[in-house]
Amino acid sequence: MRVLFTGADGYIGALLGPYLLERGIDAVGLDTGYYREGWLYPMSGPRPQIVTKDIRDITAEDLQGFDAVAHLAELSNDPLGQQNPELTFQINHQGSVRLANEARKAGVKRFVYMSSCSVYGVGKDDGVLDETSEVNPQTAYAECKVRVENDLTPMNDANFTTCFMRNATAYGASPRQRFDIVLNDLCGLAWTTKEIKLLSDGKPWRPLVHALDMCQAIYCALNADQDKIAGQRMNVGSTDQNYRVIDIAKIVADEFPDCTLSVGEPSADNRSYRVNFDKIQKLMPDFKCEWTAEKGAAQLHKVFKAINMTPEIFQANPYTRLKMLMKYKADGLLTDDLYWSSSDL
Repeated sequence: MRVLFTGADGYIGALLGPYLLERGIDAVGLDTGYYREGWLYPMSGPRPQIVTKDIRDITAEDLQGFDAVAHLAELSNDPLGQQNPELTFQINHQGSVRLANEARKAGVKRFVYMSSCSVYGVGKDDGVLDETSEVNPQTAYAECKVRVENDLTPMNDANFTTCFMRNATAYGASPRQRFDIVLNDLCGLAWTTKEIKLLSDGKPWRPLVHALDMCQAIYCALNADQDKIAGQRMNVGSTDQNYRVIDIAKIVADEFPDCTLSVGEPSADNRSYRVNFDKIQKLMPDFKCEWTAEKGAAQLHKVFKAINMTPEIFQANPYTRLKMLMKYKADGLLTDDLYWSSSDL
């Protein structure tokens, strides 16, 4: 099987390429290169070929010869998306739908889209949400996920299969690390400051999933029977990994026992949701999360020790997506619509 995966130089993409190659898939990456500056630690194993191109410019010709596309490349979180909601819709919604259409024109048979549990937005505190629950997106990022799911679902036919992976909040180590997601951020704070200071009361619920378990889900979706996954939305994670933020903080504090933990006031951010993950195992029985938050915190602790991570590394631009893009814009390297401003440097 020959697979193109977008976002190859991102947090998940840096892990996904080797993951697929090691399992016999001819994987080729694509990325525009926003985050190539950051490389937290060395990684052994095979590396895929990577094509440098913006997803907004991909044509059917670029996609000839691929059996499947796994689409990860979008503006990657809520704060980044809220900077310019209109641009977020152009890239994350319109760009993703256009990519799927070009893939179908090129004869690609399968399109795996990385969606998000953030589509649920604000859930009832006494309820657990599943794929039949009403979506309630609170940000441009989440709204785009809903729109892409809705626009790609009617594309399913005998020759083209789409499916939607609603990922829980990611965590864990990657060479292209992110510290702008909750467990990773708290581990970094514990290591570099010896303090975990929650900016809220810690009561909101968040489901978590390790980055490598997300790679596993993509691999399973690439190999699953077409009839089982066509048009399906699948929450990616495990039901026993629904945590209140305060519980995530306590897990981190247990792993970093020389740090202190403090809790803030209730936050204006009302996003909170617990999620059921039974469906993905019913449709793809081979999928099962291999990681827990405890193991993920221990993994990050091991990485920090190995690289002797400093506060300067933890706070460096490449490991917070919004910082990196804002720096490139301030330096004149990116235009306001996030195209590279010059190829002559």
